[in-house]
Amino acid sequence: MLVVGLTGGIASGKSTVSRRLEEHHHIPIIDADKIAREVVEPGQAAYTKIVNYFQSKIPNLLLDDNHLNRAALGKWVFSNSEDLQVLNQITHPAVRYTIFKRVLFCYLRGYSMCVLDVPLLFEAGLDLFCGVTIAVLSEPSLQLERLLARNPQMSNGEAKSRINSQTTNEERIEKADFVLTNNGGLPFLYREIDELVRRIQPTVLRTVLEYIPPFGAISAAAIVLSRYEAFAQTQKMK
Repeated sequence: MLVVGLTGGIASGKSTVSRRLEEHHHIPIIDADKIAREVVEPGQAAYTKIVNYFQSKIPNLLLDDNHLNRAALGKWVFSNSEDLQVLNQITHPAVRYTIFKRVLFCYLRGYSMCVLDVPLLFEAGLDLFCGVTIAVLSEPSLQLERLLARNPQMSNGEAKSRINSQTTNEERIEKADFVLTNNGGLPFLYREIDELVRRIQPTVLRTVLEYIPPFGAISAAAIVLSRYEAFAQTQKMK
């Protein structure tokens, strides 16, 4: 099964691409944002760790029903880079574990491919487990416009802070196997997506072979090894 890593900056149009892949091409989507919300529900281990660390810093961290006030938490961490790292260290392991379980579920269901929709795909190192990676890019000015439109309570400065806290477009271009540009209208973006799916869709023969244990294990190991070698080479060059 081909695992496709999908990433993109905030308000870049990644969710639009994800919906197109799911609704038009019927490819299962594993949405890291949804999983991230699930793992911080009350009663989950990550929730307890977040409350213990952040409650003294964010007075309105909890809502009346004891769920996390995600807006307050987000506003705080995107203005405090060290605490953003702490939050990521709490949530990322739980998110990774759930992602791997859902990838396995897709494999057992017999899908030829699935998509990991992960905003921090490269930052979290999850690209190492993907056969193909795709980055959705938009001009920063368009990202800012879209982000403010869907979050009217957010100030211009807060929106810019969120955008600037993420990996740059240049870094995503360098790391991704394919790039989708979302600076035009939906028809243009949809054509880009449809053409890319045609290029990466596994053949029936490859899919069948990957469900034979020896071939599947070798294929998966080869992908991880090649990604790791590329990552190691990049680190040496820095």
